[in-house]
Amino acid sequence: MSSENKDFNKTKAFLIDMTKCTGCRGCQVACKQWNQLGAEKTEFFTGEGYQNPPLMSEYTFTRIKFRDYEKNGQNEFAFYKEMCMHCNEPACASVCPVGAFKKTKEGPVTYDADRCIGCRFCMVACPFGVPKYEWSKALPLVRKCTGCYSRVKEGLKPACATTCVSAITYGNREDMIKEANKRIAARPEKYLKKLYGSEEAGGTSVIYLTALPFDELGFKPVTKRPLPSYTWQALRLVPGIFLTVGSSLSLLSWFNHRKERIAKEEEMRKSGATPKEES
Repeated sequence: MSSENKDFNKTKAFLIDMTKCTGCRGCQVACKQWNQLGAEKTEFFTGEGYQNPPLMSEYTFTRIKFRDYEKNGQNEFAFYKEMCMHCNEPACASVCPVGAFKKTKEGPVTYDADRCIGCRFCMVACPFGVPKYEWSKALPLVRKCTGCYSRVKEGLKPACATTCVSAITYGNREDMIKEANKRIAARPEKYLKKLYGSEEAGGTSVIYLTALPFDELGFKPVTKRPLPSYTWQALRLVPGIFLTVGSSLSLLSWFNHRKERIAKEEEMRKSGATPKEES
């Protein structure tokens, strides 16, 4: 069903004002606590900037990205919260052969691990690169932010929105877009006159406000057309045998990954080093 035929105005959405984000990463911590996500080994400067962890993963559903830039001859930082965009018409749901992803009437796009077969079509289809593979498990599936649906359906805000005291506002999508445009009108010299998420991929449940061009911040350019209209055209041409091939390749990848990990741990034991974990 296209966004022209369905009203998403009353679904819940995040308004993330990047000019108000201080980079405290409280949302990151709240997400880990609520979803009971484990720690992972991380190192600074292994990614594109100062953010840590360097990437979202099976253990990290949201993270604060750091961007450094120059303004009036001085170095400045910009921060923004990277997370699942909870698309109005999610590509992940359109390509999943077993219906593991669902766009709820409240707004969040949920994921059912009991249905998942680990084919990773969702990872290919998502324009924002959100679903992540469980490389650490013998029978890996995928993981992603569910928008704290268990909280939202009970009338509560997501954990990250509850924790943030400045940058995140949560409410009906229509109201969030109106609030964003109100802020732009009140401070035209402060904000870029564009909202990211209002139309991208047919519209999403995460709306961003910023003072800097989105491309300079690392946001991906995405078509305004709902993506299921693209993904279904491609998926209907894929023979069912690729499900079996995909599963075989996943198993092979896991064995290779496990072999490398065991070799690395053995090397560290011989050298007397102890791996350090960070949350």
